[in-house]
Amino acid sequence: MGKSLAVAKKGETSVVPISSEQTLKASKALLSHMQKAAKEAAASADKKNLLEESTEAETPIWLTATTKRNVRDTNKLKPGRVTLPHPLNRTDPETTICLIVADPQRFYKDVVASEEFPEALGKRITRVVDLKHLQAKFRTFEAQRKLFSEHDVFLADERIVNRLPKALGKTFFKTTAKRPVPVKLHRPDKKADGVKSTPGQKKAQKEQGSSVKHAKSAGDMAKEIEAAVGAALVHLTQTTNTAVKIGYAAFTPQQIAENAEAVVTALVEKFIPRGIDNLRAVYLKGPETAALPIWQTEELWLDGDKDVLAEGSEELKALEEKKEKANVGKKRKAPAADEQVKEEEEQVDAAAEVEKPAKKKNKKAKVDAESNDAKLDAQIKERKEKLKKQKKAAKAAMEE
Repeated sequence: MGKSLAVAKKGETSVVPISSEQTLKASKALLSHMQKAAKEAAASADKKNLLEESTEAETPIWLTATTKRNVRDTNKLKPGRVTLPHPLNRTDPETTICLIVADPQRFYKDVVASEEFPEALGKRITRVVDLKHLQAKFRTFEAQRKLFSEHDVFLADERIVNRLPKALGKTFFKTTAKRPVPVKLHRPDKKADGVKSTPGQKKAQKEQGSSVKHAKSAGDMAKEIEAAVGAALVHLTQTTNTAVKIGYAAFTPQQIAENAEAVVTALVEKFIPRGIDNLRAVYLKGPETAALPIWQTEELWLDGDKDVLAEGSEELKALEEKKEKANVGKKRKAPAADEQVKEEEEQVDAAAEVEKPAKKKNKKAKVDAESNDAKLDAQIKERKEKLKKQKKAAKAAMEE
């Protein structure tokens, strides 16, 4: 029976029964194998790899979770975030960040350059651009590719993140490598928070309008950005397999295990409909390694009586009858070769009609016309025979 495309509905979740010991054991085995494979590759290489030290820090470790039913009925371009015990990119000073904000960009540039904003984080934010300037400057494919290659991480205000697929196009959204991560740079209600704006912020709000009225303080923005940079991203699609990057080969086995447990807990509680009941298996893997299992369910189906139909049951018969009725009356599309031969035959017939001479009144002209018609008929017959052979050969080739 084929894989079900049904989407599980949300329901109550239960405690994740994943063994910490098994997760740590799998982490040690995976890292050991990857380090051994890297040494063998370096030894067999003709030239020494000068970037060998940085390669280990960039090699990702993935957690893959398989479910019994699809987690969504449509693809979701806005990724979810999971806070990790050991962040992915938070402390790396070489990681460059592009911050995409709502209008106007000058307000957010001033916030990043202010004294309240952490200096180390401000140096890593190499570009701050609003949606208006983004659409104007990076409209072409070449400009989008240049922007894609200039920064390691892209963050976007959650108020405009759903408008970015049209602005950034396939360059950013074809893969999940650098898809913009949503960040919350504003407060829902400034008065409810009980936080007063500084005199500088009040002046900016008055000059620039209500778009920055509920903007967070510089310190809160910095915390939000750091959390987003170090978080694991969950990209939900119409599938039963979800992969989440939880670390790098330079991490320790303990760090990988702790990040894996945090991600699995978040998947079950926030992202997977019906939680642990819909979870089939969890694995750890590297880019070129086999998947090491750390947990697997004993029940392979979400609803056994609905997902698996017994042989000879009325439900199975009704499903088969429905499939047969759907195929009745449907004509098979003619192969491309048949269509081409048919068009050539029509062209031959049309040419024959054009080339046939009009009947003459005198006897001599009638005899000449009849002789010409005989020649033309012979040519047409010969060409039709040739086309039939081509058609027969094309059918035989397609059947093979």
